[in-house]
Order: sequence, then C-alpha cells, then structure tokens
Amino acid sequence: MQRQPMKDEPRAHPFRDSVEDVQAADRTPDTIQTRAPAYRLAFADPDFMTREELRPVRLQLELLKPQIVMDERGIESTIVLFGGARIPPTAGAGRTPALAELSRYYEEARRFAKLMTERSMESYGRENVIVTGGGPGVMEAGNLGAHEAGGQSIGLNIVLPHEQAPNPYVTPDLCFNFHYFAIRKMHFLMRAKAICVFPGGFGTLDEMFETLTLIQTQRMKPIPFLLFGREFWDKIINWEALAEAGTISAEDLDLFQYVETAEEAVAAIDGWR
Repeated sequence: MQRQPMKDEPRAHPFRDSVEDVQAADRTPDTIQTRAPAYRLAFADPDFMTREELRPVRLQLELLKPQIVMDERGIESTIVLFGGARIPPTAGAGRTPALAELSRYYEEARRFAKLMTERSMESYGRENVIVTGGGPGVMEAGNLGAHEAGGQSIGLNIVLPHEQAPNPYVTPDLCFNFHYFAIRKMHFLMRAKAICVFPGGFGTLDEMFETLTLIQTQRMKPIPFLLFGREFWDKIINWEALAEAGTISAEDLDLFQYVETAEEAVAAIDGWR
C-alpha cells in the first residue's frame, strides 16, 4: 500500500494547493464582480454545496471525512453501543418509573465501555474502540466509560430538529456530525467487531433491526450481537411469534444473545465462535 504523505511534508504534485487559493480568494479586491455568487470557488461556496443537485457529492463527502480521520488515527475495529438517549444515569432520575428502573443499564454501559477500552489500549487504541451516537443516555455512558479508562472513543452525532450537542466525554477529534442517517449507520458498522444494544426507543430499534437484517441477509458478516436486558426486549418484541409465523426463520433467533452485565458481554465477545 502506498504511504500517504504527512501533512507537513512537501506536496507530491506541482499544482497550487486548494487551501492557498481559498486564502487568496479572501484577499481578492472587493468589486461588484467578486461579490457575485458565481465568482466564488465552487468547493468553498456553501450556497452551491448545499444545492439539491449536489446531494451525491455531499453523500460522498460525509462518507469520506470520518473514514479519512479514523484511518489517520489507525482505528481498525470498533465496539458499537446502541441505546436510548433518555436512559438516566441514576435511579429515580427518569421521566417515568420504567426509565428510572432502566438506569442500571447506564451503569452497565459505562462499565462495559471501560473494560473494552482498557483492552483497546493494549493495541494503542487501534482495536476495540468504543463508538456511540455521541448523545446523552446510554451513548454518554459509553463515552464516559472510555474516558474513565483513559482511552479514546468515537461519537457519531447527527443534526436533529431539536437542539443536540455531543456529550462531553467523546474524544474531540473523533466527534463527527452527520446530515444523512444512512451514512452515519455505515460508519457504525464498517469497523464493527461487536454490537451491543441497550434498551431504547425508535432510534435504537431502527439501528438494531437494520443491523440484524444486514446479518440475516448476509450483507454483513456475523459478529457478536448482544442485547442487554432480556426482560426489556422480551416485553417489547415477541421474537418467538415472528419465528412461529414464519416471517423469520427459527435459526434467525441465534443471530443475537442476551446479556445482563458488562462482564457477561465481555465473556460473550471472548467466546464468540
């Protein structure tokens, strides 16, 4: 594989650098012509880059930017944590008694992420890097656990209609923001070594079922797929009814397994076939 030049190395090509031209364009004399939108450099023109016709380009850029950053950081595999943004960190802090009860999974997510990050640090942060959606609840717990272990973790945030900010425990230069849900989902799974799903709502269910579908249809290789909290999942999803109806195969129920604690999850990953 050809080595890419470092940022401070001389350019391998003789052409003028695009960054230099952006800076030069900012120093252009102020005239009626230079103020016209047509005069802007295409790649530095936000009005142009957000046009409807540029959607294919934006999709490429959103896939490419995190890919380049993670490649430069040498990240080879990740441990994915999906789970509810509304799961509180302490019992009694939930909006409902059920949410308060589910707060124990905040703690399990934190402890699990800490254990896996300690293992990740043995590979200098290349393997088993925790990745979450970057928000509150279970996502925050995952990034917090990695932070407590002294390691790095990834946050894949997305722009939502309501205000959302990354939780404070995501490694800053591994904190990404997305417009397209589809591209964000790709980055969750492209390096995934294991999937851990904690109780959650529509977003968690969407991520869980899409990943199971990819594995079921062999669009993705089987990996450890762990559901934290059997009581929760058996209550909201009648898995056996799906198999009995024939809408899934009985063997599809083997695509995932239940765990209750961080230690059980680590053991399940270690015991993976």
